[in-house]
Amino acid sequence: MQRRPRAMAHNDSQDTPGVPARRAALKLLDAVLRQGLPLEAVLDRATAGIDRADDRALARAIASEVLRRLPDLDALIDSATARPLPDDAKARFALRIALVQTLALGTPAHAAISTVLPLVDGGPRKLVHGVFGTLSRRGDTLPEQPTLPDPVAIRWHAAWGDDAIEGAELAIATPPPLDLTIADAARTADWAEQLGGSSLMPGHVRLPGGHVPEMPGFEEGAWWVQDIAASIPARLIGAGTGIALDICAAPGGKTMQLAAAGWSVTALDNSPTRLERLTANLARTQLAADVVTADALLWKPAELADAVLLDAPCSATGIFRRHPDVLHRVRPSVIADMAAIQARLFSRAASWVKPGGTLVYATCSLEPAEGEEQLDHFLNNNTRFTVDPIRPDELPAGLVPHSSGYLRILPGMLADVGGCDGFFMVRLRHGG
Repeated sequence: MQRRPRAMAHNDSQDTPGVPARRAALKLLDAVLRQGLPLEAVLDRATAGIDRADDRALARAIASEVLRRLPDLDALIDSATARPLPDDAKARFALRIALVQTLALGTPAHAAISTVLPLVDGGPRKLVHGVFGTLSRRGDTLPEQPTLPDPVAIRWHAAWGDDAIEGAELAIATPPPLDLTIADAARTADWAEQLGGSSLMPGHVRLPGGHVPEMPGFEEGAWWVQDIAASIPARLIGAGTGIALDICAAPGGKTMQLAAAGWSVTALDNSPTRLERLTANLARTQLAADVVTADALLWKPAELADAVLLDAPCSATGIFRRHPDVLHRVRPSVIADMAAIQARLFSRAASWVKPGGTLVYATCSLEPAEGEEQLDHFLNNNTRFTVDPIRPDELPAGLVPHSSGYLRILPGMLADVGGCDGFFMVRLRHGG
């Protein structure tokens, strides 16, 4: 079991400029690598006491880039030490932070090392200074394509093969684009022109980036941010005027899609905080839904639904390019635990579908246990449901349904136009 890097007594108000951001980055890395916590969940706590927004953003950027390039950073560090440093050594953490700044973020070497040395003291400080100096003099660099952590590479190679590994490493190295879902798909071309983006399918616009709240159309709710892969499950339900249930709905992208498509939507989630975001998004877009705070394993609807969408809680390994912490904190035990929850939710959601109705199951995971294996288990135990095959014309060019009717999105798909998140999704029909 990893030990926590020994903390130093400090007062951020007495730190020299730049040090608080690096100290916050250290806290973020410790939370992810030692405690197995999501980076976003600890961001506010780790950056508490830092007043400047740009310093908080820098801490997050440093930690995220370390997590993208961790195996390669550690290989450099190990090449310059007589004996490998323990994984939890503060010196190793400090070197990761210093090196990623100079080798990936463009920080001058003197600034990177001077703002990291205050994080360590005594012999480790001399070690950090010496190893950093050695690597700087040697002119060592990071590989163009980051290396996946061994456990992840082994697991994904067994499931998906060489192409997926190559695609994943390319995806980590490339900043993901900004995808928008357009509330009125008929205005896709208009918004693509106004925003200077491109479209991969009706109702979608892709941009290289941007400050979202200041972009045209944001305040009036003409669109919302949503990766194109994440938008497909709701698209599989299509337009309708009946009752739709969105299970595990927050932060609301799929709820808004269903509401915009004409459905009478109930959005269910067990997180009050995340539902606050959903409610705010509905208000901004002037779309309506009945928002319910409850555990889907305990709650039940007053009547059966024409369509049920279950974007189930999962390991989230499919969103690794945006959230590289999943590469290091998601272990087989986490995947197994999530798969058990998904199986219960899948069965429960199916019981809320009217005969003749539609059930869509989806996860933003690259693990077969959370996708293909879930589907097999469900069909073996729910003979009233059959797969309603996804059609190629329902998908952006470059994504192709599996011969069994479901869609598996792997790293490398749509790479020529900016890529997308990893996903599994299937549409099922209740036969009565």
